[in-house]
Amino acid sequence: MKVTRVTVGLPVRDLRRAEDWYRKVFELTGAAVEPVPGLVELTLGSIDLQLVEDPAGQPGAQNGLRVGVADAAAEHERLSTLGLDLDPVEHVPGAVDYFDFTDPDGNTLGVYSLNS
Repeated sequence: MKVTRVTVGLPVRDLRRAEDWYRKVFELTGAAVEPVPGLVELTLGSIDLQLVEDPAGQPGAQNGLRVGVADAAAEHERLSTLGLDLDPVEHVPGAVDYFDFTDPDGNTLGVYSLNS
């Protein structure tokens, strides 16, 4: 199997509010795709993120998205200026720097960068 793209779906209570939040956090300016009612798809690099409206469901229960960046500490600083509640940056020498946070629906998000 040769995987060429990855699509991740996250349930959200309010689709428009979630889309606005993800656009702000990931600095997205491109158009969203809305293939069916109740679903918005945003492109994050090589990942397609599908936000699926599920007002009665349990968003955040076991859902997560982790994204790799060039500098996790720099992203931590940028995201903190947005008023997000972020875990501290963890440093694993010779491996990875990372931190986690949650979206307004409780879905876990993580940011990491490889280090040497």
